[in-house]
Amino acid sequence: MPSFVIVAIGILVVLVLIIKLRINAFIALIAAALAVSFLADGEMSSKVPRVASEFGIAAGKIGLVIGFAAVIGEAMMRSGAADRIVQAFLSVLGVKRAPWALMGSGFVLSVPVFFDTVFYLLVPLARSLYAKTNKNFLLYVLAISAGGAITHTLVPPTPGPLAMALTLDVPVGLMIVVGGLVALPAAVAGILFSRFLDKRVSIESLQPAESTETASPEAAASTTGPAVPLWEALLPVVLPVILISGDTVVDTLREKGEVVNVQWVDSDVVHVQHKKYGQFTVPQSLFVQGALPGIGDSPELVLSTEKTGEKTEVVSAAAVVPNLFNRLKRVTTVLGNAALALAISMTLSLITWVRLRKPEGREFSQALETALLSGGLVILITAAGGAFGSMLKLTGIAGDIEAMFEGGQAVGLVSILLAFGMAALLKVAQGSSTTAMITVSAMIAAMNLTPEQLGFNLVYICTAIGAGSLIGSWMNDSGFWIVAKMSGLSETEALKTWTPLLIVLGGVSLLMTILLSNVMPLVNVT
Repeated sequence: MPSFVIVAIGILVVLVLIIKLRINAFIALIAAALAVSFLADGEMSSKVPRVASEFGIAAGKIGLVIGFAAVIGEAMMRSGAADRIVQAFLSVLGVKRAPWALMGSGFVLSVPVFFDTVFYLLVPLARSLYAKTNKNFLLYVLAISAGGAITHTLVPPTPGPLAMALTLDVPVGLMIVVGGLVALPAAVAGILFSRFLDKRVSIESLQPAESTETASPEAAASTTGPAVPLWEALLPVVLPVILISGDTVVDTLREKGEVVNVQWVDSDVVHVQHKKYGQFTVPQSLFVQGALPGIGDSPELVLSTEKTGEKTEVVSAAAVVPNLFNRLKRVTTVLGNAALALAISMTLSLITWVRLRKPEGREFSQALETALLSGGLVILITAAGGAFGSMLKLTGIAGDIEAMFEGGQAVGLVSILLAFGMAALLKVAQGSSTTAMITVSAMIAAMNLTPEQLGFNLVYICTAIGAGSLIGSWMNDSGFWIVAKMSGLSETEALKTWTPLLIVLGGVSLLMTILLSNVMPLVNVT
């Protein structure tokens, strides 16, 4: 069966199960993966086991990170750290610039905390500000939405962007940096568009309820007890970003180092000539094992040999003396691991919660279980999407698509638009941005695109997918109902405000993706 037909069947299975039959995305993606696996080549006995195997591999990549991120968000809410960040924005910018403070709060908090939780936290502030100013209520609500929605789809460790990065083998640190660069202009555009809507869309009912009516229990609890120091509140957000991004930056800056000449002397000794260390000889056995005494910079050794009969002859040889960043990379590789960075962040957020709020054992345990249950569902869906993508690869669609693009000059731009369009279509069809990101990134991964083919790093494919996943939010999107019901907007008012706002956010993100992919292609960043 042609690869495109199998892929179309797999996508159709996902859409029918999710949209028509209202089946959970995890079951729909696993069913699609099984369908594709049975239609693709391979022994019948391996059809089901390979789906299970790929599911396990995908879960292994993202399980720890998403679990830790879920706990971080819950702890920040209950300790009052999230509320402290919001108040800091308001105190710096003032009431006149409250929309920017609310947008900034949503922008920062949606990196470790789910969008719905961020909106629950911030919408009481929007109501409170409206009670004081008697104007700009819609602007306040949309400012929260703009900041929260954009990082929710572009900046890890939020599950969607994280899953995209891991599925397409993009360094998480690079996804954080580039996602942030794409997200910031989009958020600014969102604020400007929100002002436009605030002046032109009239809201029938603007009777702000008391802020405590809509505040979540966690947000209400955060207002009692000692305030969280700002540095301590920001630490769980900033520290993992620094650690993960730092590893990416070091990896980008490091070079192969200085190559020094190595000459073959005889069968037992290697003769080295170095401008700093002079001439010396090293036993061949040590050289081949990668040890070169006498050079303090711990060089990496490269030795190419050919075996003729019983004798090994050197074809070429070189010693590479690493620069500072090569040595630093040994440290950042460990500390910049996403799982370890978030584990440290989780520990700090829990310490803050316990130190300031002193929760009872039962409360502490229940809060962690609640967080992990929400994270567990995301892990299941993400891993199922990974299995689905792996099965799509078995259809051979990568080679067929490559043949279609052979000789084409616009493969990079076409790929960005394709990723954006597929994500937008899936978002409109089934409502979940996260599901759209997971599914489309798995489909793109099946194409086996490389930076050399595209002319830019695959991180821009990720941001294109994230941009597309913002487009077309309506009644089948949980975010639509959260914003509408928590802010008191009618369905029609939400369609006139929230929906076009997300179109603007997605459109600007797409334009920024195209711009940055040309100005800063990052082809060699891995």
